[in-house]
Amino acid sequence: MSVEHLLAAVVVLALIVFIGWWFLGKHEQQAQSAKQTAQKQAAIIKVHGGYSPSTVVLKQGVPAEVKFEMHDQTACLSHVVFEQLGIDEDLTKQAVTTVKIPTNEKKTFNFACGMGMFHGKVVVK
Repeated sequence: MSVEHLLAAVVVLALIVFIGWWFLGKHEQQAQSAKQTAQKQAAIIKVHGGYSPSTVVLKQGVPAEVKFEMHDQTACLSHVVFEQLGIDEDLTKQAVTTVKIPTNEKKTFNFACGMGMFHGKVVVK
């Protein structure tokens, strides 16, 4: 086996390992609690190459809003979908899109981009 073939095999193996880690590995998720006033709570998620933070924690029983700040023009991230709530919001229409989250019971609401490639969740505790 020549040096070129050996080098190509090492590069291909490294790419396979990286792709496996990227899609199947456990990645640390950033979580943030919502800011709360006497009447309501709100959290801001920045949309730029994904969702930051990817997890938002809300307090049960306090009216809540999650605000998506759009900083990305990627077609995939142009929509946010809360399948459990029947919500599919176009984030390109305005700089900040507000989604109201029901907090009447402890529950986790998953959300994703329109293509299902980027994910996040809202946890009501």
